[in-house]
Amino acid sequence: MARTVWDSSVGKKTVMAVSGLIMLLYLVAHMIGNLKIYFGAGEFDHYAHWLRTVGEPLMHYEWTLWLIRVVLVVAVVAHAVSAYQLSRRDIRARPSKYVHRKRRPSYATRTMRWGGIILGLFIVWHLLDLTTGTVHPGGFQEGHPYQNVVDTFSTWYGNVVYIVAMLALGLHVRHGFWSAAQTLGAGSRTRDRALKTVADVLALALTAGFVSVPVGVMTGVVS
Repeated sequence: MARTVWDSSVGKKTVMAVSGLIMLLYLVAHMIGNLKIYFGAGEFDHYAHWLRTVGEPLMHYEWTLWLIRVVLVVAVVAHAVSAYQLSRRDIRARPSKYVHRKRRPSYATRTMRWGGIILGLFIVWHLLDLTTGTVHPGGFQEGHPYQNVVDTFSTWYGNVVYIVAMLALGLHVRHGFWSAAQTLGAGSRTRDRALKTVADVLALALTAGFVSVPVGVMTGVVS
């Protein structure tokens, strides 16, 4: 049954919708956590330590964090694979261009695929920068996330990479939330306007919240 569902276009769209909503919930929580940086190094570092002790003593140190990571990896892979396969299926179904010009889609719709690629590359860079410290500038300090964030956004390229990725994220969330709602049957004539408003608010809030951190470092509010 699982294979039959996965092989269908509806099944792949459902997987995309569910995995996308899982990642969206994480992004909202992650953004709220990031904003703790405005309360100082002590508060931000304590929050980062708390993430590693969630669930104790039932869960051992970092077990909950690793569980979240596993769920996110599965969601990202499922989202990317289903998106790629749906794209290939769509191309095979329309090998030639339409004779009649169709209505021009929105900018977010036309950039969904490139936006997904940008975000995929950003995730790799972000992990290598602030999780493993492999590409981190200024010397990575384990257990001192506040200083690590300041180091990253004290470089021009760190700011450019992050802000471009967050703009792509905003477009991706705006269109993706709407598409997920339609796929899961939440859309209707009476709810469409409300769903579009929620998509716009989520996209704007996430973009503004994430971008505010590098802007805070650049302006000296966070130092």
